[in-house]
Amino acid sequence: MHTRRKLLADSAKVMALLAGAGLLPQAAQAAWTQAAFEAKTVADAIKALGGGAPAESKDVTITGPDIAENGAVVPVGVATALPGVKRLAVLVEKNPSTLAAVFEVSDAVEASFNTRVKMGQSSNVLAVALMADGKVLFAQKEIKVTLGGCGG
Repeated sequence: MHTRRKLLADSAKVMALLAGAGLLPQAAQAAWTQAAFEAKTVADAIKALGGGAPAESKDVTITGPDIAENGAVVPVGVATALPGVKRLAVLVEKNPSTLAAVFEVSDAVEASFNTRVKMGQSSNVLAVALMADGKVLFAQKEIKVTLGGCGG
């Protein structure tokens, strides 16, 4: 007769065997470039991410409100349909730390992301696409903030 105790003991043995064979999913680990998040300017952030001189492109899009009532939670969307995108980044020009978010992209991932950023004051917000061939493309949008979110 199977008891609950025996079932739990057998389950633990099966889990141990699966873990030993490397067949259990691992916890997701966030990887980030510290220098990029500590950058104070757009150029420094792009350089720390491995990019060169950016060029404006209509193939990269950024969405967000024209006026954000609360700078602590400003919704921003970045997207591109270009093939060969390695990373999409969101940069806020006048924030103490320019880089707000970076998304790693592969061919298996649609390069379209929505997030919320914190803005201390009205500023240009940039969507930057770092391409596999080394090109850096961007789009920008000015977002006006009525109540600052970075201590302002």
